[in-house]
Amino acid sequence: MHGDRPNGKAPVSQPSPKRDWMPGFRLQGAARTAAAAAVIGLLVPACSVKKFAVRQVGDALSSGTSVYETDPDIDLVGGALPFSLKFLESLLDVTPRHRGLLVSAAKGFALYSLAYVDMPGEILIEQDFQEGKALRERARRLYLRSLGYSMRALETAYPGIAGEFGQAPEHAARRVQRKHVDLLYWAGAALGLSISTDPTNPALVVRLGEVDAMVGRALELDESWDQGSLHEFLLRLEAARPGAADKARVESSFRRALDLSGGRRAGLYVAYAESFAVPAQDRALFDELLDKALAMDADEFEEYRLLNHLAQRRAQWLRSRTDDLFF
Repeated sequence: MHGDRPNGKAPVSQPSPKRDWMPGFRLQGAARTAAAAAVIGLLVPACSVKKFAVRQVGDALSSGTSVYETDPDIDLVGGALPFSLKFLESLLDVTPRHRGLLVSAAKGFALYSLAYVDMPGEILIEQDFQEGKALRERARRLYLRSLGYSMRALETAYPGIAGEFGQAPEHAARRVQRKHVDLLYWAGAALGLSISTDPTNPALVVRLGEVDAMVGRALELDESWDQGSLHEFLLRLEAARPGAADKARVESSFRRALDLSGGRRAGLYVAYAESFAVPAQDRALFDELLDKALAMDADEFEEYRLLNHLAQRRAQWLRSRTDDLFF
């Protein structure tokens, strides 16, 4: 508390760098936006004022520090996210082509679905098949909603590209430049995850070529993007792919992601356990990887705090299923 210090002042702390997958809210930024909107309101029509204000708020939200990603209470975050996502959509109704808001919506819906709908559906399906299946179907719809926002952002930058991905995905992907790697990643992740909810559905599986094109192009442009997230996603993609996974590719992606991330993400060990150790029926490696994920201090790296807590929750669930996964 401030009163414990001789000069009565709180120490000045230095902000730590954080990734932004969901927007944080800043009072000062909101106050500046309101003041600016009030002044401009004297000069321009009300409709323009509304769009101007929403753009300013959108810029602040999409570039601000996430209060979700750094929160260790994953259930609290899960309860708060739906409101934030609907708030983003209300802003997008006013400025439907705002890149920052589109990226935030794409990331938010994909991660909310993965953590709070899809995984609970996977767990539930073992006890109640119909209820679990219904949750996974909802997860698929949320993933496709995320995909829609990514594709809208790509379409804004590259007119006609959404249709091209359905006809000639490799050609479409080659149009995308490095500054839009994040859009390729979130589009590929959302589509890939939607396929994983029902890998026997031919209408979904046929779109794996689009995912491969998106992730492949992103790797060409910046394979180190977001400290190895592209390589980590390849692990999950191989695990969801029908048939035997490419073991050499999976192992190479794991080693590269581990190097780029510095071992700060528990999810990487969990993904490797699922995509490599289980198909190879290597129980010793499976146990070793889950041990590493669970031994991590989930709060040590603030920018990965929420994701690490979620990964450890999945690791615990996988450990409870060890006897079912290995013969």
